[in-house]
Amino acid sequence: MSDDAPWTIRSVLRWTTAFFTEKGIEGPRLDAELLICDALKIDRLTLFTDSMRPLSAEELASIRARVRRRAVREPVAYILGRQGFHAIDLQVDSRVLVPRPETELLVERALVHLTDRVAPQLVDVGTGSGAIALALATARPDARVIAVDRSPDALDVAAQNRETLGLSAVDLRHGDLLGPVPERDLDLVVSNPPYIPTADLAGLPLDVRGHEPRMALDGGPDGLVLVRRLIAQAADALADGGWLLFEIGFDQGESAPAAVAEHGGFEAIALHRDLAGLPRVVEARRTRR
Repeated sequence: MSDDAPWTIRSVLRWTTAFFTEKGIEGPRLDAELLICDALKIDRLTLFTDSMRPLSAEELASIRARVRRRAVREPVAYILGRQGFHAIDLQVDSRVLVPRPETELLVERALVHLTDRVAPQLVDVGTGSGAIALALATARPDARVIAVDRSPDALDVAAQNRETLGLSAVDLRHGDLLGPVPERDLDLVVSNPPYIPTADLAGLPLDVRGHEPRMALDGGPDGLVLVRRLIAQAADALADGGWLLFEIGFDQGESAPAAVAEHGGFEAIALHRDLAGLPRVVEARRTRR
């Protein structure tokens, strides 16, 4: 991208789309639109209604900076500094995972199990940006929501989102799994834990393995090391009839439910698939003691 000829919104959009395509970036046109809109502080409709407007040197420099970052596979959400999730918008950066649309299924299933509960008490384990906890708190203002993460950096991001969304009642705690949650008789424990087998990390897209925090991805040799610990801790912390829900990898549709069954203390173990038809959420109800 040079300054030799006048650049318009249309021409810079075409150039950026072609450049991203050449780089092998998935969804090159959408990424180009999002980054250009962010740089120019315009909406996507204006890309077309004002497509022939010449761009200033300052505007081109702002676009270039974003294009360079995406060219090395930095996630678009980090470049924009935000990501939509469920009914909320979140600030995100490289301290936390980018919230994925498929994780919204975890929120939706949690809300199903909270339908008949008044002022429920629930814990989001490994909260990261606070996506799950804050989405649940938004949907159920009466709930007492505790959000835990072992990364202080992640909790800083979650705290920023909590403040922006006006959800000061969400209780953020630092620690490993349910370690910092002495409360018992919980109504629900929900988690998007690290579940990718260590050996598979090297095969992840560069967008993920090169930029997102490894701590939030690495699930140990079979991907279920932390999941098994979570199952055991949740069995002690949940009330009779309380629910455990957690996200899994596409190839853990048999092994993850089996881990719940092997531990014991749970019933109604079920697997839910995402919109792509892939195994995504395991849920189980704590049996009566």
